[in-house]
Amino acid sequence: MLPVNRTFVYEFFLLGFAPFPLFQHLLFIAVLFTYIICVFGNVTIILLVRTEPSLHTPMYFFISIFTVLEIMFASVTIPKLLSILIQTKKNISFFGCFVQMYAFNALGETECFLLALMVFDRYLAINYPLRYSTIMNSQLCHRLAAIPWFLGFVTSFFPAIFTFLLDFCGPNEVDHFFCDLAPLQNLACSDPFTSNITTSVAAVVATVLPFFTIVGFYIHIIYTVLKIESKEGKTKAFSTCSSHLIVASLFYGSAIIVYVRPKGSHYDKFLALMYTVVIPVLNPFIYSLRNREVKNALRKNITRFTKFPR
Repeated sequence: MLPVNRTFVYEFFLLGFAPFPLFQHLLFIAVLFTYIICVFGNVTIILLVRTEPSLHTPMYFFISIFTVLEIMFASVTIPKLLSILIQTKKNISFFGCFVQMYAFNALGETECFLLALMVFDRYLAINYPLRYSTIMNSQLCHRLAAIPWFLGFVTSFFPAIFTFLLDFCGPNEVDHFFCDLAPLQNLACSDPFTSNITTSVAAVVATVLPFFTIVGFYIHIIYTVLKIESKEGKTKAFSTCSSHLIVASLFYGSAIIVYVRPKGSHYDKFLALMYTVVIPVLNPFIYSLRNREVKNALRKNITRFTKFPR
């Protein structure tokens, strides 16, 4: 058999939003602004949970883990997005591309599992209020918090490694603003069937199953809340759960659309802005800053730092 000359890819070019030059400048300002708010809002919640004794509860412990994860998740893609929006050179190294892809998917799937864990915590708090503090002790909370990270990084490993093992010998322009599974699979010279299947399976495991788990828990939670006679008790329970439900619906909805059928579309990059830029900046306000306990803690700390000695 005669040897075949093949040109291997050593770097990729992220097209991002290059077809929309006027849109890029406005997007840069908007993304930079939202990223600053995202980091500031999530860091504020982390500091509040650590310093305020009234927030030393399992629910806020998991929220603090969630906010750390949100900062990491946003930081995987947004800095690179900002750079390609203002630079003419939009390249990323071959290995750097796959590192970004794995980190993005691992953190995203970790977030999916963590959201399911957080609704499990609310399920215990509402359905077993008398035993809740005994069940959700500090040791169990730390063990449970480690599970989403383990599942997320293991589940995302398989589609990442199968995509990495594909042959890349021709086009190297990624029609996205970061390296993701479907855009890279579409550039492969070899058959991406196995990589596509593992991507779909990982998406079902990390998004569809946790989503239906959340739905199941919420059915039980709503049934329990409706039996509460106190109007104040019902309002407090629904307020706590509604925040989580909004966050979960936004994140799972966009993730399921993109990853369960990883064909890759020109419009995926616009949908990706939702779960990489918009949702991370909304979460601190939806999930925590609208809660009465967090508002009181924030007000107390602002008063403490702005109070001048006489």
